[in-house]
Amino acid sequence: MKAMILCGGEGTRLREFTEVLPKPLVEIGGRPILWHIMNIFSAAGVNDFTLCLGYKGNMIRNYFLNYEAMESDFTIRLGDPSSLQLHNRCDVTRDWKVTCVDTGEQAMTGARIARAARFLVDDERFCLTYGDGIADIDINELIKFHVAEGALATMTGIRPPSRFGDLEITNNRVTSFREKSQVGQGLINGGFMVMELDFLRYLTADDQCVLEREPLERCARDGQLAVYEHHGFWYCMDTFRDWKVLDEMWRTKDTPWLKREAA
Repeated sequence: MKAMILCGGEGTRLREFTEVLPKPLVEIGGRPILWHIMNIFSAAGVNDFTLCLGYKGNMIRNYFLNYEAMESDFTIRLGDPSSLQLHNRCDVTRDWKVTCVDTGEQAMTGARIARAARFLVDDERFCLTYGDGIADIDINELIKFHVAEGALATMTGIRPPSRFGDLEITNNRVTSFREKSQVGQGLINGGFMVMELDFLRYLTADDQCVLEREPLERCARDGQLAVYEHHGFWYCMDTFRDWKVLDEMWRTKDTPWLKREAA
């Protein structure tokens, strides 16, 4: 089974980094958030990835082309690239197959999926998520839920963490203060989707095809969109403030999304 990751957006709300990097390469604890996302899937045995590239996509290509050399101690005789020797590969090697697909600078999410779909034809279903969100989600349980529901698509529904503390008030007096609680206004799309290959019929390769609009809306009207509720950790690195939250979590070793074997 493959996992497709949307990596092509400009990340305009994270300009502190994305002026020079694509958002999926912004690091948490010395690793790109893309690495953290891929590790979530890998822990569930999903090791075949299709990356939908766009903005500064060549930097993501270079990251994987040079992954082992940049993560290892090595010896090389200059002028002879074939002489490269990696000395601690066991510490960095991942059993990942990575397909990088240029899906265009200006394409919306649905168009990116449609343009990369040719790499999915050998599978009956695939996972899909965004290149900026992490969670302690159990991907195997998500897939089992999707299969049991028999829908064309399943999205993960989450309650996003509040950006502000909640005040409980009685008679004009604060009785409690809960910082960063889960908001109660309902579920949002948290990514981490599973889709049958037949879902692709809702998409077009036109630049303006937005997955979250007509394709998913039509799928929902057809009764083919299921929701897997995730009540654990989830966080989207949308702004510089979000990055600071995740960086602080890393520095304090509060990393619920990080699978033990990859720590």
